[in-house]
Amino acid sequence: QVQLVESGGGLVQAGDSLRLSCAASGRTISNYAMGWFRQAPGKDRAFVAGINWSGSSSGYAESVKGRFTISRDNAKNTVYLQINSLKPEDTGVYYCATGPRLQWRGYREDSESYSTWGQGTQVTVSS
Repeated sequence: QVQLVESGGGLVQAGDSLRLSCAASGRTISNYAMGWFRQAPGKDRAFVAGINWSGSSSGYAESVKGRFTISRDNAKNTVYLQINSLKPEDTGVYYCATGPRLQWRGYREDSESYSTWGQGTQVTVSS
């Protein structure tokens, strides 16, 4: 069973950048698509970025296109989310996720496709 641990969140000002990391342990994630989701205060968890198992394809929610970049380093069993030009509306808990349905596949935007989640990392953006 794979375990996912997110890190890199914090309290930042609008316009700053952060790089979130999602480190996997227990087994390799190199052949699984991965997703990043965000849960803003009082809202449901929502897709922000995904990457296919090989890293050759990625996608983003419309609200973060051009500012967020997802990447993976399969040698380190880690997925990253680079966040630039942070806005107050980016505030929330960021989760990485994967699951058996994503082996050798592309990412999915629905949270139901993911069965393994990290504990999340808090990002707070002040204006």
